[in-house]
Amino acid sequence: QVQLVESGGGLVQPGRSLRLSCAASGSINSGYTMGWYRQAPGKQRELVAHIFSGGSTNYADSVKGRFTISRDNAKNTVYLQMNSLKPEDTAVYFCGAWRGSANYWGQGTQVTVSS
Repeated sequence: QVQLVESGGGLVQPGRSLRLSCAASGSINSGYTMGWYRQAPGKQRELVAHIFSGGSTNYADSVKGRFTISRDNAKNTVYLQMNSLKPEDTAVYFCGAWRGSANYWGQGTQVTVSS
């Protein structure tokens, strides 16, 4: 069982940066894929980025070159560095963990990009 708690969201002006954190209660060293998804009002939840247990990553086209996902297995924490934020990045951001048939989600953290 893994519990995930996101933090770091908030209100930020366009062009600025935020770093989200996802703290896992259990070990994420044992082959978990970790990821960030987001859901804007009236829209479906969509992929932002994954980081696999070996360290490789993938990103949604909309965030490539602006967002960076990373993981610190010693701290059981995954990060999402978000630079050059745009109003269309406004959403609730969710952290997820996957291993085999197991899938866990955090409660989400709100990111609002507005002047």
